[in-house]
Amino acid sequence: QVQLVESGGGLVQAGGSLRLSCAASGSIFRVNSRGWYRQAPGKQRELVATITSGDNTNYADSVKGRFTISRDNAKTTVYLQMDSLTPEDTAVYYCNVRGIFRDYWGQGTQVTVSS
Repeated sequence: QVQLVESGGGLVQAGGSLRLSCAASGSIFRVNSRGWYRQAPGKQRELVATITSGDNTNYADSVKGRFTISRDNAKTTVYLQMDSLTPEDTAVYYCNVRGIFRDYWGQGTQVTVSS
């Protein structure tokens, strides 16, 4: 059974930094990409950043230059380094793994940025 466990969320002041981690366990056949999405209150879930099996990265325009996605060599843990945070980054952040048959999601971790 596949499990994604996120950590690293919390409360931070504007301008601060947080690093999210997502550890995957279980076997996933043919991972296409790993990434982070977020959902703010009253809004739809949106893509934040993804990284493919070939290490190609993609970022939402709103986080380019501030967030960095990476993963460990074993390719089982993905990270999101978030710098220069603003109150608009406040949301529940979800880890995602996209296989060829389905998506897998973590339980979400709250990120709150105070002004």
